[in-house]
Amino acid sequence: MKKVFISTVFIATSLLYANGENIYTTKCASCHGSHGEKAALDRSKSIAGQNTSLTIKQIQAYQNGSLNQYGMGGAMKNMVKSLNENEIKEVAHYISKLK
Repeated sequence: MKKVFISTVFIATSLLYANGENIYTTKCASCHGSHGEKAALDRSKSIAGQNTSLTIKQIQAYQNGSLNQYGMGGAMKNMVKSLNENEIKEVAHYISKLK
């Protein structure tokens, strides 16, 4: 039973990571770099390894228009507007693992 549980957790985590990577690649990498290493448009800090909870809060704030960090509120709102709650968690988890 223990092996089945561990395998299930591994598969679920792998799928979460894979979808987060896909979201990141299509929505974030062009500005933040493939590993979150870039200052987006030379304005922001690197997001590589950023805390998952912080990333979730920031994406939600960009979505609702309450965050305009580095003057990028409008651009970020447009980039994250289509993400649902689960996708936000997935991409935030992926960003937290970037180095």
